[in-house]
Amino acid sequence: MLVTRYNPYGQIREFRKGFDLLNTMLDDIEQTKGSSLKGDFLPTINTREGEYAYHIEVDLPGVKKDDVDIKIEDNTLVVSGERKVESEIKEDEYYKIESSFGKFSRSFSLPEEVDIENIHAESKDGVLEIILPKLEDTKKDKVKKIEIN
Repeated sequence: MLVTRYNPYGQIREFRKGFDLLNTMLDDIEQTKGSSLKGDFLPTINTREGEYAYHIEVDLPGVKKDDVDIKIEDNTLVVSGERKVESEIKEDEYYKIESSFGKFSRSFSLPEEVDIENIHAESKDGVLEIILPKLEDTKKDKVKKIEIN
């Protein structure tokens, strides 16, 4: 049996190392969170499929339609832009300015049956709706009955 002398300072050192590691991890999380709040903007996206078209709705509160770019690159729809919002409050002894900004870019792979030539977009109340019509051939019944002679 091995007898060792009890050293309370060793346990305290291990305890402090654990707290230092925890503080480092929390600092990393805070830096990541802070950077995303300052410069990045990720709009909410809703997608749905209708009988004649696909619909993509992008929530862009405070974004002007001139600051949004929609294009198709290699069968991929790319929605990108920049949000620039500034609010200013002036009162007798109070003055406050807040700015919110950030660039965004979202990409969507297009299905083969999308009619690329007739894609259009509409913006209303901070929501951008992109309508991707389906090709005429895909709207017809894919089931063909063959008569037996």
